[in-house]
Parts: sequence; structure tokens; C-alpha cells
Amino acid sequence: MNITGHTKAFAVLGHPVAHTLSPAMHNAAFAALGMDAVYLGLDVAPERLVDVLAALRDAGFGGVNLTVPLKEIAVQRLPALDESAQLMGAVNTVRFAQDGMVGYNTDGEGFLKAAEESFGEPVAGKSVFVLGTGGAGRAVALACAGAGIRSVALADLDTERSRRLAIEIETKFFVEDVKTVSGPAECAAAARGADLLVQATPVGMKAGDASPLGEDAFRAGQWALDLVYMYPETAFMKAARAHGARAVNGLGMLLHQGAGAFEIWTGMKPPLHVMREALEKAVYGER
Repeated sequence: MNITGHTKAFAVLGHPVAHTLSPAMHNAAFAALGMDAVYLGLDVAPERLVDVLAALRDAGFGGVNLTVPLKEIAVQRLPALDESAQLMGAVNTVRFAQDGMVGYNTDGEGFLKAAEESFGEPVAGKSVFVLGTGGAGRAVALACAGAGIRSVALADLDTERSRRLAIEIETKFFVEDVKTVSGPAECAAAARGADLLVQATPVGMKAGDASPLGEDAFRAGQWALDLVYMYPETAFMKAARAHGARAVNGLGMLLHQGAGAFEIWTGMKPPLHVMREALEKAVYGER
């Protein structure tokens, strides 16, 4: 049975914001490729996730995306996990197959592709500073460590969380120069000394938010990537550019993690330019 009447259906489960953005880029890709498919946004309570996944699989869906807090629940409850999900400790993509469900994580690879696309070269060999080590920051730090960075400094209001991540990076990837920093002065010094700065906190999601890092955290020649994507330029990006850094927002990561999911589900390379255009229109409107 297929509840949609289409050849295949897909969905994003979780945060309402994703119900607009993810369908926009995936449905645009399906249309561009002439595929008889549809992508929907569904609200799912965390305690209902496993039952809903089983129901969607039985209804003929090809797969789903998951947002916070469902990512962490899925990694504990799914019967099979790809290496990417095992590494990240979270699932953002589920593929429904005849033999069951498999969880993947495309966040890390999405970040790496976005960074290389934005700055013209991979992160390998770079020193990295990550501000915020929750779900998104953790994925970024682990992806960078796996990509061969030279060093990483981690900062979070929850110092125990950043400490645990530092230990995980050291043990999984044998990155020798891993440290945690706290307090404005330490954070600013670590940020200023890094080649790549990643802003992975929620600061900047409100239009009036100030930069979470002060002016002394930036220098010329740096790369600065703010995972916030709701605005073309955030206060963090503005501060970085004022001091000679190259700065971008997180829309590229959103695009590339979605493209990764598309390929997992369909086995096809998605039309990135079409997905990007649809995503920009959904986020920023007509410009």
C-alpha cells in the first residue's frame, strides 16, 4: 500500500522549521529529475518515533529525515546503523529497505562539503575552533577530526560536554592537539589562533542577537562558518568579515546534508543547483 498515490514518498520528522525547508529542496529535486515522488513534513512526538517509522515503512515510504531530538533516540532504537550514524551517535536519515530500516548521518559530510565549496579547499591540515558542542557542533568536530585536521579547540557553556567530546576525538581519531577552552579570554585566544571558526550555538537565530565571540576573536585570513542559516549575514559573520575573515552561513551544510540523504534514498545524484535555489527561496524569499 502507498498512502500518497505516488511511486515513492519521503518525509522529515521533527522540528516544524524543517517542514518547510526540507520539502522545498527535495520536492524541487524530484520535479527536476521527473521522479514521481513527494516529500512531506510530519510532527512526531519522541515517544512515538519507533511506531511511526514502522508505519511509514509499511505505508510505502522510501525513507525519512530526522531532526532534534529524534536523532539521538533513533540511534538507540534502530536495528541497523551505518558507520556514519555510529560515529556521530545520531541519525538524521533513515532508509527503508525490504530487510528493515537503516540509520545514517549526513550532517558531518554535509559540513565538509559545504566548507570546501565555500572556501575552495578541504579542511585537512587546518586548525579548527568549534563554539558549541551540542548535536550540530559535535557532528562538525567529529567530521573535521575524521577529515585530518591538525588541531581542534572546543568551547561550550557545558564544559563537561566539551570535555567528553575532546576525549572522543582523541580516542577515535588520534588527533594529538585537542583542547577545551572556557571563559571569554580563553575562547577569544583559541578562536583567533584557528584557521577555521565554526559557530554552532543557537546564538544568531534571533535577528537582534550579538556575535557570541568578541572582536578580539577574529583575524584576517580565517574561515568563519556560522551554522545559523536563517539570515544571509549574522552578527558573527559580520564581525568576522570586519576583521578580514571569509565568512559564510550554514545554508550550505543544510543543502549538502539533504543532498546526501537524497542519494542514500534514491541512488541518484541530486541536482544541487535546483535544490539550492529552492532552499534559498524557502529561507530568504524572493530576492
